[in-house]
Amino acid sequence: MEYLPIFLNIKGEKCLVIGGRQDAFEKIRLLLKAGATVTVIATDLCREITELKENKRISHQEEPFSASNLNGTKIIIVATSDTSLRLAVVKKAREKKIPVTVIDFPDLGTFTLPSIVDRSPLLLAVSTSGNSPTLTRIIRSRLEAMLPLSYGRLSLLVGKFRENVKEILQNKQERRYFWNRIFSSPIIELFLSGKEQEAERLLKKEIDTIGKNTQTMGQVCLVGAGPGDPDLLTLRALRLIQNADTIVYDRLVFPKILEYARQDAELIYVGKQSANHAVPQDQINQKLVDLARQGKMVVRLKGGDPFIFGRGGEEIEMLMESGIDFQVVPGVTAASGCSTYAGIPLTHRDYAQHCVLVTGHLKEGGMDLNWDSLVQPSQTVVFYMGLSNIKILSDELIKHGMSPDMLAAIVQKGTTRNQKVYSGTVFELPDIVEKNDIKPPALIIVGNVVKLHQKLVKAGFDNRLSH
Repeated sequence: MEYLPIFLNIKGEKCLVIGGRQDAFEKIRLLLKAGATVTVIATDLCREITELKENKRISHQEEPFSASNLNGTKIIIVATSDTSLRLAVVKKAREKKIPVTVIDFPDLGTFTLPSIVDRSPLLLAVSTSGNSPTLTRIIRSRLEAMLPLSYGRLSLLVGKFRENVKEILQNKQERRYFWNRIFSSPIIELFLSGKEQEAERLLKKEIDTIGKNTQTMGQVCLVGAGPGDPDLLTLRALRLIQNADTIVYDRLVFPKILEYARQDAELIYVGKQSANHAVPQDQINQKLVDLARQGKMVVRLKGGDPFIFGRGGEEIEMLMESGIDFQVVPGVTAASGCSTYAGIPLTHRDYAQHCVLVTGHLKEGGMDLNWDSLVQPSQTVVFYMGLSNIKILSDELIKHGMSPDMLAAIVQKGTTRNQKVYSGTVFELPDIVEKNDIKPPALIIVGNVVKLHQKLVKAGFDNRLSH
């Protein structure tokens, strides 16, 4: 480790910046944000620093640097192209043992400024010890995307009760266990999902009942896992999966996604497929209620989106009736994800101005659909779970007026590395399924938008698609 990461309190402290360029301004902003009193020594100032000077947010000295400028200085930032000045400042700073950093020349200074993720009072600092500022910025941007702004308020909430817990639990190990349990509980997810007052109330209740045998009610999160590719998970979905005590998942959840779960998380498979339910829906509903009543953080993980042919509505009805707290996290539905990875736009100005999503397998196992509404010009129709009824689907569309030559595609295992796309006509769909022995999961897309996929394949551009 080349540098020791530390956080300095510079509120009200004098900080010196040598140089008036744009890169100096970026560091000045950080110093001001941390509450420092900033003095800039430079002959010329960029527009942004000039504005700070005019607004009396900084002091400016045009006279040349001298050793007396270091009196009372907490830290020094050197951002000048003048080599002799740069070396002179560093030499005086080292003599007086004042921390100094030199922009673009990290080896000259005694510290480097990291890239910062600011969720005040929560701060994360990222550094490559000056070797690659670009890599540092990339990592910072990814961390910023992963950490909601509410994490800062969450740290304030915990700080509010920290001393209370310390008075009750004087053993450090017991305190650590308590806070580990809290941060793995539904309380934290309540807070991050916007229910901050409710989360604070429950946290206070937990503290008031330390050492008592009480049962905390858990939470159920219906989470969309997307159509397959783990990269299509939302950030909230990923966070919930990583924090869950129990994950109840179905057949359409890509196995790689389950690897994000905690090592000690309980994984419960309730996979369903046409006419073969591993666990009946009413038993799944009751299982979710029972797990939450045990105080567990439960993630009900579903392929695609929970509210698009995912029976999420049925499950939250049961949760509401049972008084269980829940939240729903949308996912990329198969119609969007699979069609995109197959190069088939669901809408296109030349081919389709509206799109219809249809389940090919109804509750009673039939296929009693409003076929007339599905046979409309300039329309894309996407069938979920339609393979088992593919002959009925093809016959009924043609019977109700669709041209047998209307283009259609079947996307099998969409968005995964095993994705396959078969295209033809509506009339040919049953033969395509039989000839290629296509098995679920598969999505059926009907409409002239399939032309674009065929163009991509013909031109050899289908390898540009993400999968």
